[in-house]
Amino acid sequence: QVQLLESGGGLVQAGGSLTLHCAASGSISRIAAMGWYRQAPGKQRELVARFNSRSGPDYTDSVRDRVIISADIRKKTVSLQMNNLKPEDTALYFCYTNTQREGASYWRDTWGQGTQVTVTP
Repeated sequence: QVQLLESGGGLVQAGGSLTLHCAASGSISRIAAMGWYRQAPGKQRELVARFNSRSGPDYTDSVRDRVIISADIRKKTVSLQMNNLKPEDTALYFCYTNTQREGASYWRDTWGQGTQVTVTP
């Protein structure tokens, strides 16, 4: 079992900044990726940014020049610094990991509960 503890969401005015944090715990031997997805009301969940242990970060185009993802794979933490936030960034943000536990041959996706980010005009 993998647990993800998220923090850092909140209410901010357009142009402001927020940093989201996530810490993973539980049965984790290896981590392939850690990152953040988001889901706005009435829309599908989408990638915001993801840190891959082998290839580094990926960003979705709409946030590429406004967010920075940082991960410490050994500490099992990932953070997302978001700058110049826009009302269209309003969504529930989910921490994500792809992990393998000791002795297992498969990799598992785990999602956090989500942390709300609301950007007002």
